[in-house]
This record gives sequence, C-alpha cells and structure tokens, in this order.
Amino acid sequence: MEFLEKLRIISSWTGFFHTLMAILAMIFGSVVLLGKKGRKKHKRRGYVYVVSMLLMNGSAFGVYNFGDFSLFHAFAVISLITLVLGIVPAISKANPKWYGRHFYFMSWSVVGLYCAFWAEIGVRLVDMRYFWWVVMLATVLTATCGAIIIRKEAVKVNLA
Repeated sequence: MEFLEKLRIISSWTGFFHTLMAILAMIFGSVVLLGKKGRKKHKRRGYVYVVSMLLMNGSAFGVYNFGDFSLFHAFAVISLITLVLGIVPAISKANPKWYGRHFYFMSWSVVGLYCAFWAEIGVRLVDMRYFWWVVMLATVLTATCGAIIIRKEAVKVNLA
C-alpha cells in the first residue's frame, strides 16, 4: 500500500476496494454494453456490473479526496440513481417501454463510469492548474464516443 500511496494512486484500503470495484465495473459494463442482449450471459454479467457499481458507489463515500463531501460524492449519488433507473425496469418489466429505459440508463451508467475514470486519473496525475480543462475535454470526448456507441447498439436492438 505504501508504494501506491507514494504514487498518489491509492491512499487507503477503502480506496483500494473502490478502485477494484471500479475496474470490475468497467470491464463488465463494457462487455454487457457491447455484447448480445437478453441472454443468460448478458444477465449474469449485468448483475456483476450492478453489484460492482453498488459496491463502488458505496465505497466512494468512504474515500475523502478533499476532506469532506465533494463533487465526486455528488456524482456517486447520480451514478446510483442512474443505476437504479436502469435496473428497476428490467426487474419489474411493469412498463411496456421497460427495455428502452433499461438499455439507455444502463448504457449511460457505463459511459458515466468512464467519465468518472478520467476525473480520477486527473486528480492523481494532472497538475491542478490544468485539472478542469483536461477532465472536461476527456469527459466530453468520452461522452461523445459513448453516445455514438449507444446509438449503434440501439440500432442493433431496434431502439433507434
């Protein structure tokens, strides 16, 4: 842990757990987003994504980057809301439009995770004078690429 602390990558066991859950969520979220939908593999991988996201977001509140509740914590709340709005329709299937809501909220949940990744990288590696510019550029590019991918995937599943 000392080596990671010196590199300003991880400074606590909570941060280490948070990072592991984020990596797991990034892997499974990408596989689910880009893979075939509706099959057992999709559902199993999707649940791994959801659980890892819940654990990652929960552990975010134990990581204090700026000593108190911060913008990162607010985005963790937004991430949780997006996740819930994506998983509830798939579980309940109460609304005829459940599939579209599930697809879009879960897809944007994955894109949001990648945007958060750039913010985390920025905190650790970018001089704070340039932090907001670098993070905003990376976030805009990531969201744009995400929108293109989501659009292509929506066409594949007849949502666009």
